[in-house]
Amino acid sequence: MAESATELSESRVLPADSPPLQPNSTGVPVHNLTPEELVAKAIAPVKKQFLRPPPTRANQNDTVKYTNERSSQQHSSTLVKEKKSKRQLKRERRQEKKSASHLCPEVAKSGDVSSCPYKDKCRFSHDLDGFKAQKPDDLEGECPFLSSEGPCPYGLACRFSGTHRDVVDVSGSTNTLRKSSEVNGLNKDVQKLLWKNKMKFPKADAKLKSLGLLGPAKSKMKVMVDKEQEGGVDSNNSHATNGNGCMKGTGDSVDESECSPCVPEENNILNDRPLKKAKSENVENCCSVEGDNGVSVLEEDTRNNTADTQPAAKIDDILPETDGSLKTHPREKKLIDLREKLYLAPLTTVGNLPFRRVCKVLGADVTCGEMAMCTNLLQGQASEWALLRRHSSEDLFGVQICGAYPDTLARTVELIDQQCTVDFIDINMGCPIDIVVNKGAGSCLLTKPMRMKGIIEATSGTVDKPITIKVRSGYFEGKNRIDSLIADIGTWGASAVTVHGRTRQQRYSKLADWDYIYQCARKASDDLQVLGNGDIYSYLDWNKHKSDCPELASCMIARGALIKPWIFTEIKEQRHWDITSGERLNIMKDFVRFGLEHWGSDKKGVETTRHFLLEWLSYTCRYIPVGLLDVIPQRLNWRPPAYYGRDDLETLMASDSAADWIRISEMLLGKVPDGFTFAPKHKSNAYDRAENG
Repeated sequence: MAESATELSESRVLPADSPPLQPNSTGVPVHNLTPEELVAKAIAPVKKQFLRPPPTRANQNDTVKYTNERSSQQHSSTLVKEKKSKRQLKRERRQEKKSASHLCPEVAKSGDVSSCPYKDKCRFSHDLDGFKAQKPDDLEGECPFLSSEGPCPYGLACRFSGTHRDVVDVSGSTNTLRKSSEVNGLNKDVQKLLWKNKMKFPKADAKLKSLGLLGPAKSKMKVMVDKEQEGGVDSNNSHATNGNGCMKGTGDSVDESECSPCVPEENNILNDRPLKKAKSENVENCCSVEGDNGVSVLEEDTRNNTADTQPAAKIDDILPETDGSLKTHPREKKLIDLREKLYLAPLTTVGNLPFRRVCKVLGADVTCGEMAMCTNLLQGQASEWALLRRHSSEDLFGVQICGAYPDTLARTVELIDQQCTVDFIDINMGCPIDIVVNKGAGSCLLTKPMRMKGIIEATSGTVDKPITIKVRSGYFEGKNRIDSLIADIGTWGASAVTVHGRTRQQRYSKLADWDYIYQCARKASDDLQVLGNGDIYSYLDWNKHKSDCPELASCMIARGALIKPWIFTEIKEQRHWDITSGERLNIMKDFVRFGLEHWGSDKKGVETTRHFLLEWLSYTCRYIPVGLLDVIPQRLNWRPPAYYGRDDLETLMASDSAADWIRISEMLLGKVPDGFTFAPKHKSNAYDRAENG
C-alpha cells in the first residue's frame, strides 16, 4: 500500500495530447473565460494547463459492479428483502455474535479459551481455530498500540497481530490501554440509573424551581421519590400538583402565584425528557469490554449496589435560592477566554475525536465535541455519550448539546458537570436540520426568545462552568433578529456567543453576512465574547474579519477546516501553504492512526475508521492546490472544475467520486470487504452528486 501511494505522489502526469476541453457541470466552457470572469461565476480559476474534460459519471450498474467485483457469491439479481421484526433482528444479531468471526474479547486477548469467566454462557464465540481460518490477512504497518506499555488490547483480533510482542497480559484489564489518554466515558452505575430514570438532579431542579420552570413531569417524579422514601403514604399525605404542574401538599404554604404557568406553544407543554423503558435487571451473561474501568456490567451488579439504595435528596431539602450569601456571584463563576484563539467548530460526524487530534497537531487552540442531543444523554445512550469523549491533547475543550426545553438542558449540564471533564458547555441554538428543528430545538429557538432566556438562565445557574451558545442570524431569510437579543444574552448568563452569518432558511447557500456579525459584536456588552462564523477559508479571511471589527473576540472555523485542516497552520504562520499530495497523505495517515487508537484495531475498528475517513474525503476533494490557481486564495463558494493535479495522487485526491475515495482508503487500510458501498452522509459536495463510481 505504501509503495503504491509513493508511486502515485512521485509520478508527474500532465497529458499533452488530452482530448478537447468540454464544458464543466455548469455548462460554462471554462477554458474560454478569463480568471476574473470565472470568479464572477463562482468557478475556481484553475490554470489552463491543468484543466481537463470532466470525467464521465458512472451509472448505478457500474457502481454495483465495482463494489461487488470481489464477491463471487453475490447474486446478479436484486431481490426485495422482506422487512423483519425487531425480535427477529435481535435473534439474528445474537446468532451472528456466536459465529466464528466474533471471537470473545477475553479469549482474543489471552489466546486461552478458559480465560473467559462466562464459559459456555458467553454470547461470543470461543472457536479459536474457526476465527483464525476466516480472519483476513494482516494489514501493512504496525499495531497502533505498540508504543504503549503492555500488550494490544485486541490480541488475536487485531488486524496487525503479526507485529505484536510475545508478552501476553491476562490480568483482566480490557480497554484501559486504549482509553488511557481519553476521558469523559459514561460510568456503568450512572448509566443504569439513567436507564431506570432514577438519576437525581438537585442543582438543576432547585434552579428551575427558583425560575418557575419546573415542569409537571418532574412533579410526578418527586411524588414517586417521596413515596419510596416514606415507605408508602396514604393519599391524604401525598403530594399533588395544581393545574400549572407545581407541587402542592397538605402542609405546603406555596402561593399559587409562584407556580409557573404552562406554556401552550405549538401544542407542546414544558415536559421532561421522554422516559426510556427500564433495562431488565437480569443482564445477559456476556463479556463486556466497554466499561471505562475494564469491569463488566455483570461484575458491577454483583458488587454493592449502593447507588440504587441510597436515599436521594429531596428538592425541598436543598438550600433555598433566596439565601443570597450562598449564591454564586457571576464574578465568581469560572471564566473562559476565547479571544484571538483558533476555534475548531463542533462538526457533526466528521468532527470526531481523531479529526480533532489532527487539527490540534496542525494548530487549533480550542476544540469542541460533536453536537449531542440532551434527551439521548439523559437516557444513557452509550453512542451519544461517546460524542463527549476528550483526548488529553485537547487542552481547551468543550462539549456541545442541543435541546428544546430549560429543564432538559439544565439537568444535562448538571450531569455533564458531574461526569465529564470539560472547560465549557456550548448550547446549539442554530442547527438547521429538520429533525432537530421539528422538535423545538436548534434554530427553532430563534423564534422563541423567552425560551432562549429560560434555557440560558437555567443552565448558567446550575453549573459554574462557562455556558456558551451558538446561533444563526435568524430563522427566516431577511428577518435577522439576534442583534435585538445580543445585549440581553450576556445578562442571562452566557459567557460567549457564536453568530453564524446565515439564517436557518438560508442553510449554507449564499455567502455569510459578516456585516451583520459585526453589528452584533458592537451591540454586545463588554463581558460577552462574540465570535463570528462562516466562510473562513484562508488567513486573509481571518485577518480581514479581525481588522474590520476589533470587537470580535475570535472566529470559529468549520467547513474550511474540513476541506483543509492545515488552515490553522496557515493562520498562525500567515502564509498560503502550497501543500503537496504527499504531505496531505501523511495527514490522512495521522488520522488513520488516531482512528485505530480510538475505535480499535480489530476488524470493526478498522472499518469504522475507514467509514469516517471516507466521510472526511467527501470534503477534502474540494480543495484546489495553491500552485494550480490563477487567483489566490481559494474561496469556499468556488466550484472546482475538472483538473489534473501535479501528480497522480493529487489528481486522485481531487476526484469527487466515492470510488476514488475508496481507493485512497485502501492505500491506508487495505482492501474493502466484499460488497462494500459508501455514500456520504451529508452530501457535502454541493456541486455534483457523489456516487460510487
